[in-house]
Amino acid sequence: MKTPIDADVRFRLLRLLEQNPDLSQRDIARELGVSLGATNYVLRALVGKGQVKIRNFRASNNKLRYAYILTPKGLDSKARLTAGFLRRKRKEYDALRAEIETLEEELSLGADVAPRVMK
Repeated sequence: MKTPIDADVRFRLLRLLEQNPDLSQRDIARELGVSLGATNYVLRALVGKGQVKIRNFRASNNKLRYAYILTPKGLDSKARLTAGFLRRKRKEYDALRAEIETLEEELSLGADVAPRVMK
């Protein structure tokens, strides 16, 4: 079973690659806030699943540079991951909003019943 964290990293990686296919793995890791090893692991998994293709920069002097291209499978996966990501973030938002409302209510009640300082 995949955890939401794994799904979030895959979603964010696919989204980042769609927008910036020429980023290095080090740049990707920095953008996602994960280790270089984790980035490499997830990229290899996505390539293995046929969701990402790796292309060399032919015109580049640095032949170690690659472009990571989303395949139709990758685009489909990104769409599904986007829906799940959005669902989880909405739940988090609703829970946080309810907690904020509760805390604000506690503060307002506490201000009303706070002992008055005698002069």
